[in-house]
Amino acid sequence: MINIIIFYIVLELYEVQWQKAETIMGMLARMYRWYQKSIFLFLIMHPTFYFAVWFVLQTNYNPYAVALLLFKSADIITKIVLIKKVFIDKELSREFTLSLFTPIGPYMPYVGILLYPFFIYMALS
Repeated sequence: MINIIIFYIVLELYEVQWQKAETIMGMLARMYRWYQKSIFLFLIMHPTFYFAVWFVLQTNYNPYAVALLLFKSADIITKIVLIKKVFIDKELSREFTLSLFTPIGPYMPYVGILLYPFFIYMALS
């Protein structure tokens, strides 16, 4: 169980490192660079999603594993919708633009490292 959790944390750290920025707009810009090359490349850059798919199958659809997969799916879908809205459609209200440029705390990108292993632990308990 510890090895699986550590492996997941390593994958999550990888994702945080390539996405990390001082604002949400900065994060979206970093993600858009990969998205612009290929949506498939963008999706490959999210190994925790593939881990979650594997984990759901490995645990025979344990509810906690399914919850992990749902959260990871919602995360990727949200990123794609925001990238489309900001960089492709360029439909931004003044309030939305302000929120995208609001600085985020230095530890905010690491919330997933604290949250998601809980689901792995509960699924394996």
